[in-house]
Amino acid sequence: MTKFLISFPGNAMQVPAEEMPAVSEASRAVIREAKAAGAYVFGGGINSEVASLMVSADGSCETRTYPQTREFDGGFCVLELPSRDDAIQWAARIAEACRCAQELREFFYDPES
Repeated sequence: MTKFLISFPGNAMQVPAEEMPAVSEASRAVIREAKAAGAYVFGGGINSEVASLMVSADGSCETRTYPQTREFDGGFCVLELPSRDDAIQWAARIAEACRCAQELREFFYDPES
């Protein structure tokens, strides 16, 4: 089994405010299905109202991010699935529910995670 990250940046979701309750319910329904199928590992949305911290090895903190991750502010989930084809199918279901394309990434295998 392989873990997959399915995600989207916040600005990719262009949904009128009056449609958000339906989109929220549709996306939660897909996640409930993933949980029922035993595929769901973890998911959520990045709280863009809380500043990112860069934590150094010595424990010091700065309010900043890596330049490459400045736009990381949307939703995501991690699913554990038998194949990339299965991951594509789940990503398509999430894309339909969220009304925006999803980015699919595969985690390296780590026997301890």
